[in-house]
Amino acid sequence: MTVGKPLQPRDRLMVALDVPTVAEAEAMVQTLGDSVGFFKIGLQLAFAGGLPFAAKLAKEGRNVFLDVKLLDIGNTVGKAVESIAALGVRLATIHAYPQAMRAAVVARAHSPLGLLGVTVLTSMDQNDFAAAGYSGNITDRVVARAIAAMEMGMDGVVASPSEIGAIRKAVGRNLAIVTPGIRPKGSDVGDQKRVATAEDAIAAGADYLVVGRPITAAADPRAAAEALADEIAAGMERRA
Repeated sequence: MTVGKPLQPRDRLMVALDVPTVAEAEAMVQTLGDSVGFFKIGLQLAFAGGLPFAAKLAKEGRNVFLDVKLLDIGNTVGKAVESIAALGVRLATIHAYPQAMRAAVVARAHSPLGLLGVTVLTSMDQNDFAAAGYSGNITDRVVARAIAAMEMGMDGVVASPSEIGAIRKAVGRNLAIVTPGIRPKGSDVGDQKRVATAEDAIAAGADYLVVGRPITAAADPRAAAEALADEIAAGMERRA
């Protein structure tokens, strides 16, 4: 999941373009430039012209992360992954159910598309988890899904800061960990529940961090991104 060179702190930063229009997304990409490693396109933008925009960014040489969290019967997931691979994006998400992940890995074939298994959403706490009908605790479920992702040949998982250590213990360095729920020191957590600072998440073993509103809603988005890159650098020093 690297981009062909040693990872700098900014390479580990993925900005979520959770905006309602392609025009706003284009403006944010221009503002941020090379201060971040990936531009993430999620469901809001995907349904507002974001797929052609993703292909355009990829053609321009940008690293694009298409976060559409696929889950369906195997054949449907496989065909969707084939279409995503044709866009030229670097990463896409699949809900970490074995049948869906297996189909996705087969469908991406020899394309350079990286596949990430979504474990448990960072907006859920233990009460939400139980209300959704799951028994046990979140960490155990996340680790089980990470192990399944590794066994299926996925490239990484999406998991909250709370589970990074447990995942690393279970799978070592065999999977990349992409971590949302990142909030700069002193900022509001919004609708996230299992959160950490960028420095702490990287120090714990995360490879990439997904950050949205703390960057895109900042008065100076580029400065906010650069400050987060500094936090990432501090986390790397602690990890070493």
